[in-house]
Amino acid sequence: MLVSDVNFGQVTGLQRIANPRPVRVIAVTSGKGGVGKTNVSANLAVALAKDGKEVLLLDADLGLANVDVLLGLQTSNNLSHVVSGERSLEEIMVTGPAGLRIIPAASGVKSMVELSHAEHAGLVRAFSELSFNPDVLLIDTAAGISDSVVTFARASHEVLVVVCDEPASITDAYAMIKLLNREHGLYRFRILANMVHSSQEGNALYRKLVKVTDRFLDVALSYSGAIPYDEYLRRAVQKQRAVVDAYPRSKAALAFRKMAHKAAAWPLPEQASGRIEFFVERLFGTSNDKVATL
Repeated sequence: MLVSDVNFGQVTGLQRIANPRPVRVIAVTSGKGGVGKTNVSANLAVALAKDGKEVLLLDADLGLANVDVLLGLQTSNNLSHVVSGERSLEEIMVTGPAGLRIIPAASGVKSMVELSHAEHAGLVRAFSELSFNPDVLLIDTAAGISDSVVTFARASHEVLVVVCDEPASITDAYAMIKLLNREHGLYRFRILANMVHSSQEGNALYRKLVKVTDRFLDVALSYSGAIPYDEYLRRAVQKQRAVVDAYPRSKAALAFRKMAHKAAAWPLPEQASGRIEFFVERLFGTSNDKVATL
């Protein structure tokens, strides 16, 4: 049975949680591969977990997953088994550093890249059945502007766009923001400069993006800071560990900890967006089916 065919029973899922609390949902995206998006997602997730938050990290690069590899985890089941009806989200969840929970995706499974819009929406709804009640859900989206990226970004409270000092990175980040704004009504984005050599470089990257978006789009960008280029980050990747775990006093680790403090303070939405949303019932005590329009 496919995800899109399942009646997820959001109310039943919530009944398994004594005191459901709102979940902060952050999509980490980039528009382009190779900018360190997955490293940002994993390290931000571990940093939040080390600060005492209950964190769930969704590897949403559905066909080319690598969060589990980055963190040195062994997984036998993944989202492809949820889509096929063989497993539930609860059953494929694995535990990582600092108690972080991870939903692994498949790697090299063509059918996962070809999921329909309804199946992507079904995955979003499936999270309402989890008995685990996180404080934060972080979504490591795929690169590019595929339907899965759009669906998961639209279903989140915050879209964190990762950019680095490359013309293609800035161009593709702009293309991602333009698509989400003009075709899907998103107007607020947070920008994170990655692998920078100074705070001035990070601010300059942000200003470049703002200069273009202010001219052509009706969006609000906010600067969420910068992650410095750090040799210790490369060493952590080689060890298949998060840098905040392997080298907690490194420049990159300290920057991720600072970023985690900021993200934990971002405000939750005051009203439903009217779209399919992750954990929307835990914000407003209502059903995803009642508030969402595809």
